[in-house]
Amino acid sequence: MNAAFQTPRPLRLNEHAPDFRARTTQGDVSLSDYRGRWLVLFSHPADFTPVCTSEFMAFAQAAAEFAALDCALLALSIDGLYAHLAWIRDINERWGVAIDFPIIEDPSMAIAQGYGMLAPDAADSATARITYVIDPEGVIRAMNWYPMEVGRSVPELLRLVAALQTSDRHAVATPEGWRPGSPVLERVETDASKASAIQPRDGESWYFRWRPCP
Repeated sequence: MNAAFQTPRPLRLNEHAPDFRARTTQGDVSLSDYRGRWLVLFSHPADFTPVCTSEFMAFAQAAAEFAALDCALLALSIDGLYAHLAWIRDINERWGVAIDFPIIEDPSMAIAQGYGMLAPDAADSATARITYVIDPEGVIRAMNWYPMEVGRSVPELLRLVAALQTSDRHAVATPEGWRPGSPVLERVETDASKASAIQPRDGESWYFRWRPCP
């Protein structure tokens, strides 16, 4: 495994995700292989755990929806490659769900520590439950961290990717609970003279203005 990490601190929004090269269930993968596409990178503390199993099945069942957004899926679990293979085989045999996205092995926890998921002196891998949304330039645009007992929402991650893409493409903001096709918000004008010239419609303000979904 080859990782280009400089610090174990947690990563921040709008930073470039550190590149790495690692073995996966679909061969060797580098993070830079995904440049030019959106990527959801999601990590797990261990194989054969109930919450993680439910998430794997949900991600697999939504893979076509992520693909429609030109967004790839890449999982990471602290266990080794053969444990990964046994896990996804069991998921397929018991529940009929094929896990078609690659799963990174990280038994030395080099990637988890390099991304700041784990403290250098962490007693276990319980905190390796984070999801990164990475844009085509390799920049971290969103992340969320969950405890072991609480499953992530795959529909919310789909919504998040779609919202980021809409915001980038049309220079707009998306309101609470936004869904594709719903109205969006104009970005706030930060130039004082331009802000003063805005004439909002009824029910709006200079800083809160609706726009039909592009």
